[in-house]
Amino acid sequence: VIGQPAKTKRPKEAGENKIKPVNKKVKPKMPKIKERESADSSLKSQSILTQVMDKGRFQKLAATLSLSAGQSIELRCKGSNVTWNYPSYLDTFKDSRLSIKQLDRYSQLILANSTAADTGEYSCWLQLCNGNKCRKDETRTGSTYIFFTDKEELFVPTPSYFEIVYLNPDKPAVIPCRVTTPSAKVTLHREFPAGEIQTDGIDILYDVKKGFVYQHPTSDHKGIVYCKAESQGAPQISIKYHLLYVEVPKGPPSATVAASSNRAEVSDSVHVICTVLGKPDVDVNFRWQYPGQESERPVIIQNFWRLINRGTGHTTRISKSVLLVEDFEARDAGNYICIAQNLQGETTVATKVEIN
Repeated sequence: VIGQPAKTKRPKEAGENKIKPVNKKVKPKMPKIKERESADSSLKSQSILTQVMDKGRFQKLAATLSLSAGQSIELRCKGSNVTWNYPSYLDTFKDSRLSIKQLDRYSQLILANSTAADTGEYSCWLQLCNGNKCRKDETRTGSTYIFFTDKEELFVPTPSYFEIVYLNPDKPAVIPCRVTTPSAKVTLHREFPAGEIQTDGIDILYDVKKGFVYQHPTSDHKGIVYCKAESQGAPQISIKYHLLYVEVPKGPPSATVAASSNRAEVSDSVHVICTVLGKPDVDVNFRWQYPGQESERPVIIQNFWRLINRGTGHTTRISKSVLLVEDFEARDAGNYICIAQNLQGETTVATKVEIN
């Protein structure tokens, strides 16, 4: 009302600022909740992955899960743009038992009629996209390792009966004899001289999700080994693994180039060979520059590689690129340049071929 004098504030009594009881429920503030979530991000990320159970129930997944081979499983991952990771052989063989569907609020993965070979890690994460560029949302992930147990198949089956494992002195080596039953007792054995290889849990250890791990490989570990597993029945033997010791300097390729002849007659055939020595598991890419390139001179280029044992327990990969010039002409005379490239860099070498 106009002209009414302003009210004067009286001093507040002690405790008068306390919240008075009302009908509306007030949720207490928890200022440290963000701190707790960041301290245990695994619990936060695990929450987006669930297993669909009977009668429409859902179950959050632990780090590992054991199911009997033959069962089907349905997993769901919350989010509108989800990417999955699962045992790679399901992709290799385009297995029709695997089905993935992206729905509005979640992605669904169904694996029907599971087998022991399906044992492995199943994970999902949200993709954050800006236009055509997408990246993984590290705070929204889920993962579980599923054992599909099968008493007839204690070891996870592999497509081959023999595998090569490279022993690099600068990184751990894994002998991937994984089991389908996590409680199985697994031991490592040398074929020659025959005997069990003792694992101390430090230099050599067994990881049920990976296999035997050599933490610090040396040339003494080379040879042929296999694994043995026991679980309430007769022991089973894994495939054999050939351990090859590798010791090649890091860095760009060590390349050389040479021609079958540095002087050629007209109509001769000339080979120019570029050779790289390197680690067995490191790919090498080759590029060539040659005199007739600008005039689109037809040449034949072949690339190949093989492993060699240098006799001291060391294994090396020889990669070669061969450039063939048929019916040599005057325009083919000049420098033949080979550029060899790996993940550490590239090396350029050249040789000259002249015409007589």
